[in-house]
Amino acid sequence: MTIPEEEVISTNRYLFEWVYSVASLTRPNRIYWCDGSDEEYESLINEMVSNGILIKLNQDKFPGCYLHRSNPNDVARTEEATFICTRNKDDAGPTNNWMPVDKAKEILNNILKDSMRGRTMYVVPYVLGPLKSPYSRIGIQITDSPYIVANLRLLTRMGRKALQKLGNSRDFVKGIHSMCNLDPRNRFICHFPEEKLIISVNSNYGGNAILSKKCHALRIASYEARNEGWLAEHMLIVSIVDPEGRMYHIAGAFPSASGKTNLAMLKPRGYFENWKVFTLSDDIAWLHTDKEGRLRAINPETGFFAVAVGTNYNTNPNMMETIKKNTIFTNVAMTEDGEPWWEGLEEPKKLVYDWRGEVWNKKGPAAYPNSRFTVSAYQYPYLSPLFDDPEGVPISAILFGGRRRKTVPLVLEAFDIVHGVLMGAMLRAETTVAASGKVGILRNDPMAMLPFCGYNMADYFTHFLDVMKRLRYPPRFFLVNWFRTGSDGSYLWPGFKDNMYVLKWILERVEGKARAIETPVGYVPDLESFDLTGLEIPRKNLEELFRIDKQEWLQEFNEVEKFFELFGNRFPSELWEKFYEIKSRLA
Repeated sequence: MTIPEEEVISTNRYLFEWVYSVASLTRPNRIYWCDGSDEEYESLINEMVSNGILIKLNQDKFPGCYLHRSNPNDVARTEEATFICTRNKDDAGPTNNWMPVDKAKEILNNILKDSMRGRTMYVVPYVLGPLKSPYSRIGIQITDSPYIVANLRLLTRMGRKALQKLGNSRDFVKGIHSMCNLDPRNRFICHFPEEKLIISVNSNYGGNAILSKKCHALRIASYEARNEGWLAEHMLIVSIVDPEGRMYHIAGAFPSASGKTNLAMLKPRGYFENWKVFTLSDDIAWLHTDKEGRLRAINPETGFFAVAVGTNYNTNPNMMETIKKNTIFTNVAMTEDGEPWWEGLEEPKKLVYDWRGEVWNKKGPAAYPNSRFTVSAYQYPYLSPLFDDPEGVPISAILFGGRRRKTVPLVLEAFDIVHGVLMGAMLRAETTVAASGKVGILRNDPMAMLPFCGYNMADYFTHFLDVMKRLRYPPRFFLVNWFRTGSDGSYLWPGFKDNMYVLKWILERVEGKARAIETPVGYVPDLESFDLTGLEIPRKNLEELFRIDKQEWLQEFNEVEKFFELFGNRFPSELWEKFYEIKSRLA
C-alpha cells in the first residue's frame, strides 16, 4: 500500500510507522490525514449528506445543522463491552471490566483485519487542552467513520495544529476505531493505559467511538494523571461573577442526568440578574496544583456532546441559543419541514419523524432518550473568558451531586478535606439512559467516575486524597441534590435557574460569611439566614429539603460500606477512619 505524499502532513517517524501498521491490518482503500480546516469540514459534511449519513436540516432556521440517525443497536455507551486491559488484573480493580492485554489484542486484531476494506481511513490528530498549556495532551485517532471525524472537529483542537505541537515526539495517545459491521456481539471498547492505546470496534455511538472524549480525556488521562500527580475528572467548571465583580470558579462531579449540564450553563435571572455565570466546561476537567498551592482546572475539550431530551428555554436557554447553527444532532426527531425536535420542547403542530425516521405515532418517544447534539463551545454566548487560559482557573469549591429522591439534602458541606473526598467516594445516583442497562436503579458512582476511571478505584481514592492534602489553599467540598421529592412524589426544589440560591450560599461559605447548622453528616444552611429573596417555597418543603433522617443515612452507610469492601486492603485507611467517624455520629 502506498500513501500519496501530498496527503501526509507529518514527518513524525513514530506516528507514520504506527499509521502504516494499522493500515496494513485494516486494509482501507485510502488513507486521509485530517488538517482541521473549514474547507475539509464542509467537504466531509457534504459527502455525508450525499451518502445519507447526515440529513440536512432546515438551513434557513438552523444553518449548518444536520441530523444523524444511528443504528438502533448503537445508541448509548456500552459499559459491559468496555474494558481496561492491563498486565495485572488488580491494577484495573473490581469496578472495571478487565481483560488480559494479549487476549484483548488477539480478539481485536481478528475483528480489525480487513475491517476498513472499501472505506477511507481517516488519521485525526487532536490536542486536549489549550494549545499553549503545559497541561495539554495529544492524541491521534484512526477511524473509518466520517461522522466521528466531524464530531472530533467540534470537540477538540484538531488537525495541523496538533501535529505541529507533537513535532517528532512519540508521546501521544493512540486510538483505533472501526465501525466494522456494528455487530453488538463483537462490540469492544478496550483501553490499554500502560501503553496509551485505545481500540474501539463495532460501534459508531459517540461515547464509544469519539475516542478523545471518555476514552482518552478520562480513562487514559486518569491513569496518566495518577502517575504524574494531577487529576482527570468527570467534572463541570463554572465561573461565577457576583454583583461586586468578584469571580469564583467551581468544579462539580455529577453522574448522567443529575443536573450537570444545566448547572454548567445556568443563566441567572430574577433576583440574580446582576450576577454572571460563565461556562468553562460542561463535562470534563483536568486539575493540577499551581506554584502557590492552589487547585487549577482546564477543560481539555472545545465543544459540547450533550443530551437533547429535556433541553429547552426553561432548563437551559443558553444552550438553546448555541445549537441554532453549526450543530450535529444525533437521534433526535425531525419535523416535516426539517426542524430538530425532542421531548421537552413545545409539541409541533406538524408531522414529526421519530429518531428512526418513521412517522411519529405518539405511542413511543419521538427522540431517543439519549439523543445528543455536538456543537463547538466557541458558539456558546457565555463561554468563560478564561477558556483558553494555559494555566486554567483556581477552584474555590468542588460539588458532588447525584439524582436522589430521598436521604441527601439540597446542599451539605463537608467537615474537612478528608470528609469532602469521602463524600465524593460515597456518591450514588439513580441510573439513566446515557448508558445501556436498567434505568432508575440506585448505584454507586464515586466522583461520577465509576465508568471512566482507567485504573483501580481504590488507588484513585488514595491519589485524589493525596492531591487535595498537598494543596496550600484547598477548595471547600459540598454535596448537592436538586431532585429530592416529597411524600407525593413531587420535587421539593424548583431547580434549574433557582440553583443560584444554593451557589450563592456555597460562595458565602467559601468567604466565611454564611451561617450553617452542624448535622451528624455535615453542615446545612441555617434557614433563618439562607437567602431566598424572590423565591416562594413553603417552609415545610425547606425543612424537608434539609432534614437528615438518621435511619436513612445509616442505611446509606451500610450499603456504601459493602461497596468499599470490594477494594479490600487497597482502600485508603484514612477514608475508612472518616467513614466510621461519621457513621458513629449517626449511631
